[in-house]
Amino acid sequence: MTDDTPLISRADQVYAFLGRTPFAQEIGMRCEVMGDEMTAIMPFQDKLIGNIAIKALHGGAIGAFLELTAMAQVFLVAEHLTRPPRPINMTIDYLRQGHAKDTYARATITKMGRRMCSVQAEAWQDERSKPVTTLLAHFMVGGE
Repeated sequence: MTDDTPLISRADQVYAFLGRTPFAQEIGMRCEVMGDEMTAIMPFQDKLIGNIAIKALHGGAIGAFLELTAMAQVFLVAEHLTRPPRPINMTIDYLRQGHAKDTYARATITKMGRRMCSVQAEAWQDERSKPVTTLLAHFMVGGE
């Protein structure tokens, strides 16, 4: 890299990651980054409905949205990563019905090691204090 090469911010790298991830594009996922905090947004679309009778969001869409949120948060703060983290395992808890409206998510890194990190994430709709789904995941961040 030369001195003339413009530096790309970590936030811009996160936006680029989401832009080249097909599922993130399919669900219309976007994020707002402020420093090392990120809020992810999954705008409501009719194609995300899993149960048409009660207009409930599909659990797979919410789960994948949370996984991508967690991956993007790890990538945002782990400056040593040159590519997104790789999932090792995850547990998703569905707490409430996801309604036909926009869904938001945030992830928190609970432990960052040299090879692995632990992340918790939650998705909510109207009130952050009433999450619809939570995630606990471990990602490989080293040993590339």
